[in-house]
Amino acid sequence: MIEIRPFASLGGANHGWLNAKHHFSFANYHDPDRMNWGRLRVWNDDEIAAGTGFDPHPHRDMEIITYVREGAITHKDNMGNEGRTEAGDVQIMSAGTGVVHAEYNLEPQTTKIFQIWIMPDRLGAKPNWGAKQFPKATREAGFEVLASGRPADAGNGALPLNVDGAVMAATLKKGQTLVQPLGEGRAAYLVPAKGAVTVNGQAAGARDGIAVARESAIEITATEDAELVMVEVAEG
Repeated sequence: MIEIRPFASLGGANHGWLNAKHHFSFANYHDPDRMNWGRLRVWNDDEIAAGTGFDPHPHRDMEIITYVREGAITHKDNMGNEGRTEAGDVQIMSAGTGVVHAEYNLEPQTTKIFQIWIMPDRLGAKPNWGAKQFPKATREAGFEVLASGRPADAGNGALPLNVDGAVMAATLKKGQTLVQPLGEGRAAYLVPAKGAVTVNGQAAGARDGIAVARESAIEITATEDAELVMVEVAEG
């Protein structure tokens, strides 16, 4: 089963400093048919104006992954972590027993991010934050695992998560195709950060959501040069 969710159909709100689109129910946007996709709970498409950001606020028991599409995001938390994550790179925060953090766009231009929340497999884990550079050249014509808690990914250099799931990215030139297997009981959610693709023959454009379940594999073909981000998790 593959469901295309056009960008124009997403919920969201424009707060001036923040223009947010929500693939799933979030804040004041509620759609009972878009509560989660397996363990994936949130996929926000955020545009943050220069010199603004999210003031300190708390989280707990959630795996929060930030993929920077354009610009950079600067993080600071009550664990003593500080860091700046640039376009194409990733930061993770395992909120666990609780963490307070702030995220600011200190750049001279708008910063654009995907923020992804995945429900952890166990509650009350020790909080953790990390960031890493992932050069796009290493993910040509195939998915690179950026963050993962899947046992098979242990030791592969991905940022750690407290869930049997993974966040991956790929870049495809127009006309390139890749085939990504999915195990039984696994679900996937893809979003082209840029470009356009077909997934098992169904067309999707930039920032559309592509929800996949009960497929043994997905064949992705770029109809334009494309940058893809995908989450793979348990269906339940």
